[in-house]
Amino acid sequence: MATTGETISIASSMNLAGVFIQIEAERGSTLYERVGGEPFFVLLVERFYAGVEADALLRPLYPSELERPKRRLALFLMQYWGGPHAYNEERGHPRLRMRHLRFRIGRAEREAWLTHMRAAVENSGASQTDTQLLLEYFESAASSLMNQPA
Repeated sequence: MATTGETISIASSMNLAGVFIQIEAERGSTLYERVGGEPFFVLLVERFYAGVEADALLRPLYPSELERPKRRLALFLMQYWGGPHAYNEERGHPRLRMRHLRFRIGRAEREAWLTHMRAAVENSGASQTDTQLLLEYFESAASSLMNQPA
């Protein structure tokens, strides 16, 4: 067991090929806690979807009403980064790849998605370290969801 002040690296594939994340297991120091919890992730998702709504390539991939996808993404991110497990309680295992297989996701879709998520993260007010962790995760996750030839 780690003592206060020690950092433990935890690699979790989340059943996504090549997706690994490093979480600090310092007492009281999950990314979820450091960024301020739920309000941070709700605002991050709002910023992200503001970009998606105006994106001609991505918008058709989403339902006309975005409140459910926004909520699901916020719940998933909160859980992934050390917050409550509400996503699993409501939807079960994330199974991100399986849930996204019905969408054609190639390099163009990946890049468009990342453009909006990068902007949301970079304007989030997270520390440089947490911004880097978030961006690394999103880069990796976006690549793992590609299901069309590059």
